[in-house]
Amino acid sequence: MRIVVDLSALSTPKALAVLGESTSRRALEAGFDRLAKSVTATWSVGYSDIPPKIALLVTKESACLYDLALRQKQGELPCEIALVISNHPTLESVAEGFRLPFFTLPVTPDTKRDQESKVLELLRKHHVSLVVMARYMQVLTSDFLSAAPPVINIHHGFLPAFQGARPYQQAFDRGVKLVGATAHYATADLDEGPIIEQDVVRVTHAMGPEELSRVGRDVERVVLSRAVRAHLENRVVVEGRRTLVL
Repeated sequence: MRIVVDLSALSTPKALAVLGESTSRRALEAGFDRLAKSVTATWSVGYSDIPPKIALLVTKESACLYDLALRQKQGELPCEIALVISNHPTLESVAEGFRLPFFTLPVTPDTKRDQESKVLELLRKHHVSLVVMARYMQVLTSDFLSAAPPVINIHHGFLPAFQGARPYQQAFDRGVKLVGATAHYATADLDEGPIIEQDVVRVTHAMGPEELSRVGRDVERVVLSRAVRAHLENRVVVEGRRTLVL
């Protein structure tokens, strides 16, 4: 169940006179907690006037970074982008253009554990409540995911099709008629997390791998931004391996 409550009327003199201190957020949460415990429920609360802080993980592909940063700047995403973290310095100039703190943390198979520890330290330091893999071309370990805030990832196509390298070349070789994208929560099982958002675009045999890639980038941006927005607005309920997006 998702309940939306408008608290604006509780600050009026009339409400304060009748309800007194019981209109405070702390009092409301305490009251709801008592109700939830009486029915053995779990619950959480988010306030729309307190924008959550998010972190973007990127590698070299700039499309999703540009899109999310621009949407946030225009007020389409109710959040603060606290920092951008990358394993390459390629996109530092993009982050600087939006005045976003940028951290380069290179990673190799031998340094992965240490690199992820540094990423977690940055997330804690900046009070991040959501991590977005904006085409971050690394597989996150189960240890990292268990310690990190929720992580949203974007994947080309309908999972689990065309996994691995050169997905749009694979799509071209197979003569696909639809190019799609899937945004999901990252879990220890690669590309198996609960799906938040999906979409497709029809393509033709006349499109080569580069054109398919361009079309794919477009749908990836839209799907990722929809998923991030739904999470930020507390509209996503995870139920086992599925999500309910309200």
